[in-house]
Amino acid sequence: MAKENQTTSLPEFLLLGFSDIRALQGPLFWMVLLVYLITLLGNFVIILLTQVSPALNSPMYFFLRHLSVVELLYITDIVPRTLTDLTSPYPQAISFQGCAAQMYIFIVLGISECCLLTAMAYDRYAAICRPLHYSTLMNRQACMIMVGTSWLMGIITATTHSSLIFTLPFPNHPVVPHFLCDILPVLRLASAGKHRSEISVMTATVVFIMVPFSLIITSYARILGAILAMTSTQSRRKVFSTCSSHLLVVTLFFGTASITYIRPQAASSITTDRILSLFYTVVTPMLNPIIYTLRNKEVTGALQHIMKRHVPST
Repeated sequence: MAKENQTTSLPEFLLLGFSDIRALQGPLFWMVLLVYLITLLGNFVIILLTQVSPALNSPMYFFLRHLSVVELLYITDIVPRTLTDLTSPYPQAISFQGCAAQMYIFIVLGISECCLLTAMAYDRYAAICRPLHYSTLMNRQACMIMVGTSWLMGIITATTHSSLIFTLPFPNHPVVPHFLCDILPVLRLASAGKHRSEISVMTATVVFIMVPFSLIITSYARILGAILAMTSTQSRRKVFSTCSSHLLVVTLFFGTASITYIRPQAASSITTDRILSLFYTVVTPMLNPIIYTLRNKEVTGALQHIMKRHVPST
């Protein structure tokens, strides 16, 4: 019977989405669409500003530009498909190759963002704790290596996870209880060998969440020590203002990621998992450019300068 229930050809997955909560589909469609448009606009603005504004020509904004590129690709990997599925009252089919591709891109971008946030924390540490060596530590070549390493770590992790998951046997037309092909929901549908793969995937996930987070905490512990050693209140405020935006983004990213992926399976439910993932994958990318534009005086000043130059006064 087990052999009859499996297919030797590549199975087609069904994404449950929010089809079991039809009353929410309409409001969710418009909410997700609005968030997507705001995210596109916000990240495009940051990419443009950091590219053309001389005031934002520093390693911190170099990393911020790449972070915005990752956010744009990340949300575009998920939202267009989600919007289409929200218009249907039934679970929607996605091919085996389509599911694998979505998960692969999702992991590459998620791990790359994780590493970029770590690089940004190191940049703040170098600027505040080692100012005399900052230009050497954070030269252009070093920044390029950090960005390249972020992408490389994403590719290696995605290749490893995808190979573990999509070489497992799956039943015919498995229903993924999610709105995207996320790691654990797909892995739990496998017919055999999933427990060993689940342990491997979870171990790698914990490592790639906790190790960068630990490095960020270490950087900010040293920054805090440097701030406390300052005698000028104005200097303390200036240093803290340069770090507050990044700290908020880090808290949002790692907080939601930890709740989503490290939370015990017994404490989760299908609805809770989808709502948390919706916040993690759709809302958080919108908040990042808002945080950096509203809380960062240099970004705000650059935006005002560009607008004064290109928007005619009445």
